[in-house]
Amino acid sequence: MLLLLPHINPPAQAAKESMDPPGNVMVEIRWPDKLDTDVDLWVQAPGDRAVGYSNKGGSVFNLLRDDRGHLRDASDLNYEVSYSRGAPVGEYVVNLHLYNSRSEITEPFAVDVVVSVKRTSTTSTQQIIAGKAVLRQVGDEITVFRFKLDGDAELVPDSVHNVYLPLRAEKS
Repeated sequence: MLLLLPHINPPAQAAKESMDPPGNVMVEIRWPDKLDTDVDLWVQAPGDRAVGYSNKGGSVFNLLRDDRGHLRDASDLNYEVSYSRGAPVGEYVVNLHLYNSRSEITEPFAVDVVVSVKRTSTTSTQQIIAGKAVLRQVGDEITVFRFKLDGDAELVPDSVHNVYLPLRAEKS
């Protein structure tokens, strides 16, 4: 029986080489760790439903980490991440929603937002947009970025803006 195990369960290296990358479009947010605050990331891919804490997966995006501040959190880091399967042509929307705060918010605070693209399994991840958004009070929902990708998952020139488009009310 022991002689067959290497043939039944081939080395992990072969599996590692055949794995697809975890995401083509990655959206990450990070806010001050000292705040016991629940900031929600909402993303929407072209032709798909909005993805966030109450809709954790769509056809394209999945919310991989829903951080609720310090509540039931094993790390001291405040961040959320959403990854896509593929990079459809069209407009993407990235919103933030200040859902809850167990910390007193006495002044606006900044949230770092980064959008990256991995075009193929052999190319490295490339940051295409980065910025800071400011949240002021519980209940705020803001559009941080709206942008377009072309058929090669390249950022369409002059497509980045932040005209507000609500996402969190949409449920499917």
